[in-house]
Amino acid sequence: MASGFQRAKVRAMFEAFDADGNGLLEEADFAALVERWRRLPRVAAGPELTERVRGVLMGWWHHLSALAAEEGEGAGRVDMDVLMAMVDRLPSMPEAVTATADTIFDAVDENGDGRISRAEHQRLIDTWHGRDTATADVFDRLDQDGDGYLGRPEFATLWLQFWISDDPAEPGNVMCGPLAPAA
Repeated sequence: MASGFQRAKVRAMFEAFDADGNGLLEEADFAALVERWRRLPRVAAGPELTERVRGVLMGWWHHLSALAAEEGEGAGRVDMDVLMAMVDRLPSMPEAVTATADTIFDAVDENGDGRISRAEHQRLIDTWHGRDTATADVFDRLDQDGDGYLGRPEFATLWLQFWISDDPAEPGNVMCGPLAPAA
């Protein structure tokens, strides 16, 4: 069962995904998320990458919708509890989480140099949230080797930590932006 810490960090993503703000995730919310990602220059310029992004994001929608139906919530409407039930399943699906990281990496690696810069990471956060988001020292926490970039393996590890970790000290917890202060 996901911890209170995991729930707090994933809540910001739930709110970012909920495009219409109705407190539920629906297919239209994921379609809106796909549209946000399609605006990134590398995605907009590449039909194959556009399709990969769409496939990954809508694939997660289908997983969530099926889980909602399985849990008796009804397909097509996902609440925070269903999202957290999916988070509970992610440790048994590391390949799917890493495949998502790979696609997101390609989408934000604007210049295709195989590294995510501070500015590219900022675009990732802004795209997820659908707005400009202050990030303070988030990138410095992620960039463990201090080289000014996140390489693909580093990015995948951080992505996995964000979605799976229950350890507040792991740097990947801020992959999608700063964490809200504990209540």
